[in-house]
Amino acid sequence: MNTLRDAVEEYVSIRRGLGTELRLPAAALRRFVDFLECEGSDFITTELALRWAQQPARCQPATWADRLDVVRRFATWRSAIDFRTEIPPRRILPHRRRRNTPYIYTDEEIQQLMGEASRLPSPTGLRALTYATLFGLLATTGLRPGEGIALEVADVDLLGGVLAVRKTKFGKSRFVPIHHSTREALADYSEQRDRLCRRRPTKAFFVSERGTRLYQGIVAHTFAKVSRAIGLRPPTTGGRKGCGPRLMDLRHRFATRRLIDWYRAGLDVEREMPKLATYLGHIHVRHTYWYIEAVPELLQLATNRLSERHQEVTS
Repeated sequence: MNTLRDAVEEYVSIRRGLGTELRLPAAALRRFVDFLECEGSDFITTELALRWAQQPARCQPATWADRLDVVRRFATWRSAIDFRTEIPPRRILPHRRRRNTPYIYTDEEIQQLMGEASRLPSPTGLRALTYATLFGLLATTGLRPGEGIALEVADVDLLGGVLAVRKTKFGKSRFVPIHHSTREALADYSEQRDRLCRRRPTKAFFVSERGTRLYQGIVAHTFAKVSRAIGLRPPTTGGRKGCGPRLMDLRHRFATRRLIDWYRAGLDVEREMPKLATYLGHIHVRHTYWYIEAVPELLQLATNRLSERHQEVTS
């Protein structure tokens, strides 16, 4: 008999064959099957799906809805094979996703993060070197964490100072020019990486102590550990990441700092905004305008600029 665990693997294999990576949903479905087994059920019910999706209780409703949506898609596929399967109704967990207010790191905090990362326990020193360089790259380029982790050796042009970002959130590739200091830091990392780990089973630019590609979940946990060490996050128990400034906030810092610099320099931000949107890989410029609303200093600068324009028109 085709068990639920076997069905999940078959479903994941089919979806990946159609071009979907499905890494996080696959892991979620495996945990869902663990939950069903603990409940003594070999088929999906709406009641069990809801109970699983709403764990842990401290998560936002949007996270619950996302978890249930993963189960709903699998249940729809599974129902063609097992007629006992119940498909959870849509919008049974209504929510409105809220974007987290970005944390804008100071220059000193960035230096502290990189310094603490460079002291991570590491037999060869590669782990510490990898995380210090990765965190520095994210802070200076505004790449999404997943984009930095996905970089391969061939994507990093150390001569021209350009990154080829291919695995993006929306499937759009782009080229990201980098400052000469960033290029030098990446060149130094590349040289030391090759010296410390000559044979590697991956083409990834950033690698672990064993020479393997980094996993985003492990990177996030490592970042949380480094953040706690310098006081940016409170202590936690049970190996949890806890709350506080996130790795994604390095991207937010880059974007907001650029906008603030433009306003202070008196540039026409509306004209410059599409350039920043393209650099960040946003599919629409409105996603870039969100920073103005999210950061009080930017909102005040934008308000001041509008007031100045109004005075110029009326004078």
